[in-house]
Amino acid sequence: MNEVFSITVLSLEVSGLATILSLLVGLPLGTLLALGRFRGRAALLSVINTGMGLPPVVVGLAVAMLLWRSGPLGDLRLIYTPWAIILAQWVIAAPVVTGLTAVALQQLDPRLQLQLLGLGASVPQMVLALWREARLPLIAALIAGFGSVISEVGASMMVGGNIRGQTRVLTTAIVLETGKGEFERALALGGLLLLLTFLINLALTLIQQRGARQRGRP
Repeated sequence: MNEVFSITVLSLEVSGLATILSLLVGLPLGTLLALGRFRGRAALLSVINTGMGLPPVVVGLAVAMLLWRSGPLGDLRLIYTPWAIILAQWVIAAPVVTGLTAVALQQLDPRLQLQLLGLGASVPQMVLALWREARLPLIAALIAGFGSVISEVGASMMVGGNIRGQTRVLTTAIVLETGKGEFERALALGGLLLLLTFLINLALTLIQQRGARQRGRP
């Protein structure tokens, strides 16, 4: 029971931090792509859209090569640590959050931006106002980013090593138990993972729908 608890806590910590980091990068970058007009914008959008469908095992391979002892960041000794999993999951989630943020802001009435600037709002004030206006799809972007990493297994296995008490998370534990033929234990861990994912997404969805109801009030 203690092992299951530690695995569960580590899963939430790793995926939660990766999602937060992807939000810190994806929100401003998605805003820049939605509102900015600069050379290479279309190419960057294409890269982001491609990144939204990156296979986790390819991400795991790239991060493993980066963090390997002979790799560019090998001296940091991050391979087979929770930070390696966080980095891999961040690479997976960041394009999702960035792409959906750009779409959310592009769907707003383009005249709103001009109206805010015309009323004397600074650029940061305008961006904050646009984020508030698009908060419902932005929460959906957060949900999608979290969902893309909490159930991910390939990259976590490759860069974390599934080390007991150190880097074993729910998804890699399920794979391990299945490989040993312990299907009941694997099913129990799978049910726990589904329950946690449901509860977190339920909380975010309730916040989203509460905002929708407030927005619809006269």
